Amino acid sequence: MKPKRIYYEPDILNYELGKRLLKKFNDVPRFEIESHNRIEELQKRPNADFVEMKKYLIIGIRKTHRYVPNQKISDFLVPYTSSGCSAMCLYCYLVCNYNKCSYLRLFVNVDEMLNRLIKKSNETEEPCVFEIGSNSDLVLENQITGNLDKTIEMFGQYGRGYITFPTKFSMIDSLLKLEHKDKVIIRMSLNPQEIITKVEIGTSNLKNRIKAMKKLFEAGYKVGILIAPVIFIDNWRNLYLELLDELKKELPEQLKEHLMIEIIFMTYSYVHNAINDQAFPDALKLYNEKLMTSGGRGKYWYKKEYRNEAELFFRTEISKRFTGATILYVV
Repeated sequence: MKPKRIYYEPDILNYELGKRLLKKFNDVPRFEIESHNRIEELQKRPNADFVEMKKYLIIGIRKTHRYVPNQKISDFLVPYTSSGCSAMCLYCYLVCNYNKCSYLRLFVNVDEMLNRLIKKSNETEEPCVFEIGSNSDLVLENQITGNLDKTIEMFGQYGRGYITFPTKFSMIDSLLKLEHKDKVIIRMSLNPQEIITKVEIGTSNLKNRIKAMKKLFEAGYKVGILIAPVIFIDNWRNLYLELLDELKKELPEQLKEHLMIEIIFMTYSYVHNAINDQAFPDALKLYNEKLMTSGGRGKYWYKKEYRNEAELFFRTEISKRFTGATILYVV
């Protein structure tokens, strides 16, 4: 990724990564800002400019470091080295938090965050799992910063427990040679290729995601999958059956015997709808009045009867193909 514009807090020049990023993109127009959270010029842009703004890179210093307890795949959600993303998934939950300003933000105080993570991992009573990728896609970010490589090696050497993160990207070759010490869980987010093409704009295709999973497993990483988000488009059952069949065909036997699976149904919102209507007027319409109901605070999710039917479908079809798999949760 080469950004079209850079907005940066001046204090990033007090950090090695900040200086390196500005040097790396020294031919890109840049603008000083007071805070990565408040760029008035961008906040005032119309929703139709969403695609244009995704080409911008914001560089700042992370000031929020509170670890949030989590009861799903991890023990804690960790604010880490980036937020937002340059991809344009039409359902992205980060849009709920940042609206049209869900562009990629990089935080240069990486050593502070990494040291805090390692310290916390060694202070917990029992070994814990730390989710470091809940606000961004760290594989994508790693192409710019190298922060993920550094994190894996340092946590492998000094950390306790596990770090984990999901990804929709396949650029993982730099991770294969790292000394991760079996302390990293990488979860590949998967959807049928038709959904990837129409909805997960700017992400890696299905075949490359599966290839990346195989490489990571062969490199000794713990590997899981998210079937996420499940979207009830036309012919969805057949599309997801084809996805499961491809996984059965392509994944190594040993991985299939210990496969960890998360299943997440799509949550949508009026914010998504407003942005998508203006920024992607010809895109697939994800809001379905017949199938969805209001969840409050402007959010919509699939009605309980449809979710229950689909959960049974996935549990049944997964058990047919992956007898040793564990479905960690369905939400």
